Amino acid sequence: MNTPVPYPFDNAAGLDLADAYRVAQRTPGLLRVQLPYGEPAWLVTRHHEARAVLADARFSRADAERDAPRTTPVSPLGLVATDPPRHTRLRRPAARAFTARRAESLRPRVREISEDAIRRMIAEGAPADLVEHVALPVPITVICELLGVPAADRDRFRGWSDTVLSTSGATPQDFMAATGALKAYMGDLLDQRRAEPADDLMTALLRARDEDAPDDRASRDELVELCIAILLGGYETTASQLANFTWTLLTERPDAFVELAEHPERARDWVEELLRYVPLAASASLPRYALADVEVGGVTVRAGEPVLVAIGAANRDALRFPRPDTLDPARDTGAHLAFGHGIHHCAGAALGRVELQEGLSALARLLPGLRTAGDATWKSAAFLRGPATLPVRW
Repeated sequence: MNTPVPYPFDNAAGLDLADAYRVAQRTPGLLRVQLPYGEPAWLVTRHHEARAVLADARFSRADAERDAPRTTPVSPLGLVATDPPRHTRLRRPAARAFTARRAESLRPRVREISEDAIRRMIAEGAPADLVEHVALPVPITVICELLGVPAADRDRFRGWSDTVLSTSGATPQDFMAATGALKAYMGDLLDQRRAEPADDLMTALLRARDEDAPDDRASRDELVELCIAILLGGYETTASQLANFTWTLLTERPDAFVELAEHPERARDWVEELLRYVPLAASASLPRYALADVEVGGVTVRAGEPVLVAIGAANRDALRFPRPDTLDPARDTGAHLAFGHGIHHCAGAALGRVELQEGLSALARLLPGLRTAGDATWKSAAFLRGPATLPVRW
């Protein structure tokens, strides 16, 4: 078996896709990689193979009694690390409560939150940090309002999220403490919603769960994990991508903001292309274990072996997306994998799209002269890549 190569490849500074991914895509077979923690894994980088693995029930996401390949000392918890039937119990109430229609109904409120954040930044004066003033507060406000989290607790949530999603800046003890605090808080909030229902997602999740047959219902602990997954996924990913997309357009396609100001309906096309174009994750993660021998890319992955899917590389596969390193909002982006594929496709994808569309549109509309005011600084110890600070002026 090939000697594993050190992984991850990408540099934390910037959003470039490492050349090693392109080499892997041109090389027959799969690449054997070694992450900072855990056993070696096979790395999938080509689009058709990535899509196949993500949809193949012969690959399991459930916690295995193995030393899972990972970038952190402790593996993440929750919905992403489950298989049916547990995954089905967890996802069913989310699918019923977290619908595209619900996300679309939130669009006016998301627009208002985005505009309010931008106006506060304008009032502070230029130069200003777009991450601190817009990219972080908009999604945390949206997701906390959606879940029913009191406004006074949002800074606590941000701190817990930053710790849980840190790859090297937090100790295992910090990770467990933050996870424990999140579980306790979410559990208390669920109990409050059970006693006093409200017009929020947490109440909707409880009602959807109660509609299931008793043997199929998610437990209280499972609903707590689901709410944490919604919080982390709905906050951190959108915050990172709002900053990433703004940085990318300002440095590569500043004309896009002019277009978005004049034609806000184009935000949908720009967001889909940016979702494809920007490699968000610092590395492939969330290993899938083969339940039987499976051939992938001409390699037989033996039962019990882990496979990692590099979404960012797959979305830049020239065989699926011609001229993959060119930003083209007119291209067919229907097969991009930014929100995953198969049973683990992101349940909050519709809301994420609304937030990114409205965030970029509001920036274009309210700040027609938006431009960078210096170099960005970059997160160096996180699962998700992006600017830690993004100085802008207008």
